[in-house]
Amino acid sequence: MIKTLHSPETSGCIKAINSKSEAHRVLICAALSDKRTEIRCETINEDITATVDCLKALGADISFSDGAFTVEPIKNTEKAAVLPCNESGSTLRFLLPLASAFGGEYEFHTNGRLSQRPLSPLKEELQKGGTVISVRDNRICVSGCCNSDEFTIEGNISSQFISGLMFMLSLTGGKITVTGSIESRPYIEMTADALKEFGCNISFIDNVITVPKTRPLISPEKTEINGDWSNAAFFITAGVIGKKAITVTGLDFNSRQGDKAIITVLRKLGAKIEVTENSVTAFPSSLHGTEINAKDIPDLVPVLSVAAANAEGETRITACARLRLKESDRIETVKEMIIALGGKISVENDSLIINGFPLTGGSVDSKNDHRIAMSAAVAAFSAKNAVTVINAEAVNKSYPRFWDEIKEG
Repeated sequence: MIKTLHSPETSGCIKAINSKSEAHRVLICAALSDKRTEIRCETINEDITATVDCLKALGADISFSDGAFTVEPIKNTEKAAVLPCNESGSTLRFLLPLASAFGGEYEFHTNGRLSQRPLSPLKEELQKGGTVISVRDNRICVSGCCNSDEFTIEGNISSQFISGLMFMLSLTGGKITVTGSIESRPYIEMTADALKEFGCNISFIDNVITVPKTRPLISPEKTEINGDWSNAAFFITAGVIGKKAITVTGLDFNSRQGDKAIITVLRKLGAKIEVTENSVTAFPSSLHGTEINAKDIPDLVPVLSVAAANAEGETRITACARLRLKESDRIETVKEMIIALGGKISVENDSLIINGFPLTGGSVDSKNDHRIAMSAAVAAFSAKNAVTVINAEAVNKSYPRFWDEIKEG
C-alpha cells in the first residue's frame, strides 16, 4: 500500500490507542492465572493478535468482544503446538521461556526479520537448564524442560529476554541477575507491575530480580490496558512540528511506559507542550538542537529524528546500537528516511547526527517497519512538498487505524 500526504491535518484531538506493551504482559499473566480475566483493550493490532494466538495454542481460551478480551486460563497445557508469532518480537521472547518450562514440543513460526533478530544469550541460558532449542529458517523448535531457577543475563541486549524469564519463573520461582548496564529498564518494571497485579510479589533490587513461585497467578478478574505512549508520540511530535496544535487524550502519566519520556525530550528540543491529568497538547514550536540518549527509549528514535530534522542546529542521538535489531535496521532506515525527505543526517558509530534543515518531502520506503512508516507520515506535517510512504500497511503491526487519524489539509 502507498500513502501520499501533502499538508496533512488531524481532528485536533486524538484518543490514544491501548498500549500493546501492556497488553502482551497482561494477556500472558491472565493465561497463567487461576480464573477468568476480563481485559478492557479497545484497540488491537497484529502484535497483540500474535500473542493471543500463541496463548490459545498453549491451551488458553481467549475471545474478544465489545472492546474487551475474556481470558480463560491455561488449565491443561498443550504438550505439542505451533505458535504463530508473526513479526512480534515480544511474543517470541516472552513465550519462549514459558514453552521451556512447560516441557513439551513447540514450534515458534516467525515472519519478516524476526528470525534474524538475536535470541542469545536467552537461548544459551535456557539450554543450560535442559531445554533443546534449534533454529531452522523461520521456525524455532523447543523441546525438553528448563530446570534452572537462577539465570544470569546481560542487560544491554533486550529487556524482553528478562521479561520472558520473569514470566517463566512465576511458575517455578527463582532469581535473575542482570549484568552490565540495564537498557529499557522501564519495560522490565512494566513486566514486574503486571505480575504484581496478578499476585506475584516480585522484587527488583539493584540488578537482581527475585521471582517467588506463584502458580497459578491470582487474577484481579477485571483490568484495563492504558493508553500507548509509544504511538501517541507520533501525533505529539506532529503537533510540535506542524501548523496546528494536537491533543492526545487517554494517557496515564503514572504509567511505567518508558516512552512517556517523549514529553521531556521534545521539551528539551524546545517544544511547547501542555499536560493535564490524562492528556497532552502539543503546539507548533521553534526547535533547537540538543543531545538525546536513546538507551531507554529506542522506539522513539525514528520520530525524534524527524523532530530533530526540524530543529535549528545539530542534534546528536546516542546509544542507538539496538536499533539495528528492530523490524528493520533502524539506524540505516532512519538515515535513508531523513535523506529521502531532504534532511541532513550522518551516522557516527552508534549515534545519529542530524542537522536541522527544512524538509522538502519525497518518497520513503518503510521497509515494512511500522515506526518508519509513521515517522515519515509525521514528517509530512512540516515538509514543503508531499511525502509518499511505500509499504504503508506496516502500521498494522501496532496502530491499524493510524491512517484514519490523518486527513489532507
